[in-house]
Formats: sequence, structure tokens, C-alpha cells
Amino acid sequence: MSNSIEQLIAAEEKAAGLFKEIESRNIIRAGVTEKEINEAVFKLADELYGIKKYWHKRIVRAGENTLHPYDENPPNLTVQEDDIVFLDFGPILEEWEADYGRTYVVGNDAYKLKLAADSERLWFIAQELVQKNPAITGAELYRYCVSLAQDAGWEFGGPIAGHLIGHFPHEQLDGEEKTNYIHPENHVSMNKLNSQGQQRHWIIEIHLVDRHLKIGSFFEQIAI
Repeated sequence: MSNSIEQLIAAEEKAAGLFKEIESRNIIRAGVTEKEINEAVFKLADELYGIKKYWHKRIVRAGENTLHPYDENPPNLTVQEDDIVFLDFGPILEEWEADYGRTYVVGNDAYKLKLAADSERLWFIAQELVQKNPAITGAELYRYCVSLAQDAGWEFGGPIAGHLIGHFPHEQLDGEEKTNYIHPENHVSMNKLNSQGQQRHWIIEIHLVDRHLKIGSFFEQIAI
């Protein structure tokens, strides 16, 4: 699809609008649970854009749950004062997938603010590498993200650093093999065409953690 990147960007722009409204309505605040935030965001997405479908489970992580990567299902926590929270939502907009992740700090803890800022900062450094070297493999980019995290004083928290994104459901085109993830065992160039001879599009995700303090941050969006 020649217009696929434009459609994916349009879907992400709506996801970004949703997240801005989450902030303006103060949905993430001390005293509410992860589940309550999740339900509030679900209702807000429907209200703003008529979004009812998501291509992956909706993630809200607070406090020590921010250590956990996507596949885990930790117990429901309540947001505390001076807490750190991240959201990872994959809405479907007009049958195009978005995948958007952001971190929020409740309060003014400087260390948590730096942790949140670094996941965003390192994301753009990772994207720059892909722009300069589009034939990079998933394994090479994953290793690079791990080294970025370590150089910044953090640990990389996820088993992957991103994945394919596309027309829903993108799995029908390419399955769930490791080659569809920015994964340490993916030795295929990221600019390789898919089985339909079309360009593939990638989400990069940066998950940073401090296991000693039991906190993490997350930043995710489409790589352009």
C-alpha cells in the first residue's frame, strides 16, 4: 500500500491527541488504580475518536510495575504521590494500527523525571541510527538500544525494542516470528520487504529500568 505510512502516521496523530487529553483531564494522578486509569482512557478514546478496538492489551503500569515488560501481568497498583506511570496503548483507527507509549511522573522527583526524559531522548537516538542505516537488522538495533540504556546509567527492560506495525491485523501478513520484532535473534534487515513485496513499518520502543529502586520508563511510537 503506497499510502500505508501516511495512514499509520494519521493513526498515531490521533493516539497522540488522546494522550494529550489524558494529561489535560488529569486522569493520571495519585489515588487512582491502574485499572481505573485504563478504563478512563478506554472511555476517553471512544468519546474523542470512536475507538473501541485495540490490537494488543492496554497497558497501564505504576510504581514497581513499571519494571514489567508487555508480556507480564502484574497485580493492579494504586498510583502514589511522587510516582512514575507509563501507558502503552495500541488503538485501531479506520483499520490502521497505532502503538503509542509515554511515561508520566506524578510530582517533581528529579530522578524519575530524568528516567522518563531519557526513554524519549534515547528513542530519537535509536531512530536516527535506523535513518542512517536502513538495512540494520533487528538484532543490531536491539543491541544498540541496550548499549544506549547502559551508557545512560540504566538497564534496558524489554526483551524487544520494537515490532512491525501496519494495517490491522498485521500478523496475518507476517505471523509472529522473531523476524517481525526488534529482537536479539532477528538477523534480517529491517528494510526487507514483506511477503507481499511491500515496505514494512516499524515501532521502536525504549523501556528503561532501575531495578534497585524498582522503577522504569517507556517511550514508543512509529519510526519515520
